[in-house]
Amino acid sequence: MDALDQQLIAKLRHDARASIAELAKALKVSRGTITNRIARLEREGVIVGYTVKLRPDSAPDEIRAWTSIAVEGNQQAVIRALLGEPGVAALHDTNGRWDLLAELRVGSLAELSATLERIRRIKGVSATETSIHLQTLRG
Repeated sequence: MDALDQQLIAKLRHDARASIAELAKALKVSRGTITNRIARLEREGVIVGYTVKLRPDSAPDEIRAWTSIAVEGNQQAVIRALLGEPGVAALHDTNGRWDLLAELRVGSLAELSATLERIRRIKGVSATETSIHLQTLRG
């Protein structure tokens, strides 16, 4: 995936219902380029579906987790890859032992496992540690 793919995925994450024309205008490329990119990303399994964003309290069965990530080498390349990962709902730069903190939101444990495996395979990710959200005690 290149920078345009990453930007396209970011736009789709913000609004998966955006039209091809809107995406092309925002990214300053042709509609054909957007159509071809989306088709390729779907074919390669990068885009595995489209979804609706819900209020956090309206999706009680959603699995939420936080993955702490250590990065070796080019952190910006890792960030770009993580921003294109469908299971990553938010990504934070941190200090201390871990370089990044990814908030994951998925529909099943199998989906969580697949997301974690994709994250671990990103070039530059040297270690991860994941905690699953069980309940919110204070919002």
